[in-house]
Amino acid sequence: MGNISAAMVKELREKTGAGMMDCKQALADCGGDMEKAIDFLRKKGLATAAKRAGRATSEGTVQAYIHMGGKIGVLVEVDCETDFVAKTDDFKEFARNLAMHIAATNPVGITAEDVPEQVIEREREIYLAQARETGKPDHILEKIVDGKMKKFFKENCLLDQSYVKDPDKTIADYLNEMIARTGEKITIKRFARFQIGAE
Repeated sequence: MGNISAAMVKELREKTGAGMMDCKQALADCGGDMEKAIDFLRKKGLATAAKRAGRATSEGTVQAYIHMGGKIGVLVEVDCETDFVAKTDDFKEFARNLAMHIAATNPVGITAEDVPEQVIEREREIYLAQARETGKPDHILEKIVDGKMKKFFKENCLLDQSYVKDPDKTIADYLNEMIARTGEKITIKRFARFQIGAE
């Protein structure tokens, strides 16, 4: 680990939220390559998240974010396994950051499964009408529409969205970092976004 400086470890910790020993190990395993070490820690975080998937989340917090002098407000519920984690500043800050992100991006749902069927149908119809204008055959039109729907879900489903404070990672990445950091299953349970003048 001789070639791994304290500054590199600090930078990796800031970028991933992982513990100091994990960061040192990741840099050592990846020969000091910062990008590879980030990927290494993300995969490790995903593995931790997968192990925790079956656990119950009966504790948590509800956090709010109010924006534009009271014109936009968000409430978000984030659940975890223990009261100890629920009360930490780190966990509360995570939930507040989510509320701020939701205020900025206005997601339609947490995952694609949460998007109402009528919204999906409406989007598909719009994309199909646009695709038809290209004059391409039907089997090509379907591929064009499927591609546009994938983009729609990425832009409008919370877990797939790029995190506004760090666009290099998705909200799913941010969530998995929290799971790895706390060692608990964490679930973004629900959110409500209110905007003056919007239905």
